[in-house]
Amino acid sequence: MNIVKQIKKLLKEAELYQDQGLLNEARESYLRAAGLIKTSDQLKNSQNLLKGITRKIKSLKKEVSSFESSPVTPSVPTDQQDVIKKLFSFGAQTKEEDVDLDGSIILAKFGQYERALEEFSLLLKTDALRVVAAKNILRCHIAISTAEDAIRQFQEWETDDNFSPDQLEKVRFFLKGLLKKHGVEAELPEEEILGDIPGRDETAEEDIIDISSIGITMEKGPNKGKLIELDVSFQTGNVISLLISGKDKALIDAFTEGSTLKSMQFYSPIAMFQGSGIVKAKTQISSGPKRGDFSVDIKITSS
Repeated sequence: MNIVKQIKKLLKEAELYQDQGLLNEARESYLRAAGLIKTSDQLKNSQNLLKGITRKIKSLKKEVSSFESSPVTPSVPTDQQDVIKKLFSFGAQTKEEDVDLDGSIILAKFGQYERALEEFSLLLKTDALRVVAAKNILRCHIAISTAEDAIRQFQEWETDDNFSPDQLEKVRFFLKGLLKKHGVEAELPEEEILGDIPGRDETAEEDIIDISSIGITMEKGPNKGKLIELDVSFQTGNVISLLISGKDKALIDAFTEGSTLKSMQFYSPIAMFQGSGIVKAKTQISSGPKRGDFSVDIKITSS
């Protein structure tokens, strides 16, 4: 890609970020574009472009000030929800259904639970994604309503021919752990035939351990040396997502993109294990019900 196309791409990217309310990301894209302009001899109107970018950045500063002083937490329009999916879906995915899954999880992470529920429901039609989609549907129900809705949803799936007994057992076990985590006692039917299902693929990549919460021994800041426990909001394979209150500045500052978290404890319904992780992303949510909070993605690197 030549430098002119790179600049155009960055400017368009900045506009999309700004439309979504991701102001820091928009500023970063504008600054990167300005850096390319300064080093390019292909642009005859470079000074005018730089002046325009400077105005954009000043405008962003005003938006940031307005955002910080505003208590309003509006929902995100449907067209901007689509932008969220495109901007934050993981580029490494190649299969269309995997991209759809990532996009749905991103919507949920940003608090757009109703739209995420619609997207996850569509993914239930894909056998390979049915279990992970069902798990995330239950997470959304717990987040936006009550445990009763999650239980009712599972009971509906019990009569759904699309779910195999094996798949239902995995979802049941996950829901049981989710309910326990939230202090809810509920009787869920047990599947007695798990492991004795004809044609079950024992070599398939499945049963990735569902992490319900983590413990991190902080290595810096006012909490240095303390074990901080945090709930996991969503999980994609070995990448877990945390939601941190925007008011907890000390904890937010402790997570730096690219940094390694050496002393971690991972809690699941079946076990607790130790390991490490890498902070893949830290993004402030600038719109929707979670506005002002931070979403932190951590990739589990060893256990």
